[in-house]
Amino acid sequence: MSNDNLIWLNEAEIAELVDLDDAIEALETGLALEARERAYNVPKALGVWGDGSSMHALGSMFPKDGYVGFKTWANTKRGATAVFNLFDADNGRLLAAMEAAVLGQLRTSGISGVATRRMAAEDADTMALIGTGAQAITQVAAVNAVRPLKCLKVFSPTAEKRQAFVARAREAFPFAIEEAGSVEACVADQPIVTTITRSSDPFLTADMLARGTHLNAVGAILPQKAEFTQDVFDRADLVIVDNLPNAKLASSEFIDRFEKGPGDWQKVRTLSAAIVEGLTRPATADLSIFKAMGMGISDLCIAKAAYERAVKQRLGLKIPSPVRVAPQWRRATGTQAAQ
Repeated sequence: MSNDNLIWLNEAEIAELVDLDDAIEALETGLALEARERAYNVPKALGVWGDGSSMHALGSMFPKDGYVGFKTWANTKRGATAVFNLFDADNGRLLAAMEAAVLGQLRTSGISGVATRRMAAEDADTMALIGTGAQAITQVAAVNAVRPLKCLKVFSPTAEKRQAFVARAREAFPFAIEEAGSVEACVADQPIVTTITRSSDPFLTADMLARGTHLNAVGAILPQKAEFTQDVFDRADLVIVDNLPNAKLASSEFIDRFEKGPGDWQKVRTLSAAIVEGLTRPATADLSIFKAMGMGISDLCIAKAAYERAVKQRLGLKIPSPVRVAPQWRRATGTQAAQ
């Protein structure tokens, strides 16, 4: 397969081409490019309707590396579909279209891994997980990739879902995995806490968290969602986001603190800046917070890796490239005009 072909990559092919360790390293590279002004985000477009349904578009550009792209998706209670379109930055040609659910899981979990590597205590080896949805197990895998775990505690409000997740996780990981009966019991004395929920009301308070905890808050990415209360910020010595404009646009937790409340946006750092500056967790830090909103650069990091490997390995379905044709119209008599 040559680079001249337009290809379609399905979920199974993405999963085969890029694993979680690959994703973490691709994100490290791409975020460093952003800090050096070689990679750029296009601000998120967001629309909501009905019973909490939403549509999203995230774009990004690696112009010096020759790639630009957009991920678009619609999310409803009855299902969701995401697609990534990758373009040649030099000539505008569509290079690939990709199913983007696995891609999204890799970038969401991978960026938690990147953040945890810098922000969690180096000796952290246990973790609390709040939420057991589709993204949860890869969040555990990402933390384990950078802080090898001895024990995981899990909570979600539905016992059946919690038990099913624990059974699945025990098959996937060699370390101990325990159920917790409440948020408080789950996070108590845990050095790493990850929240991956769609909660509308904050459930994690500052008094639940041990000194030295690192929090990955990665579930609430819509303005009507929230996972932690404002007093968590009061104890935080380091606050990092993946993308500041998206946090300002759609994180109710950050809007309430830094837009409406006493917080100063200047004290919120980006993960890309932390990478190039070598910023890590202060030795005496009480709490650290990483907020992931999702951004186009993260998606493009994974899409780029998948595409380049697909071309090299001749994977993907070859499909016809778009061909321009002249538009048609109808005359007043009702006959169709010649092109």
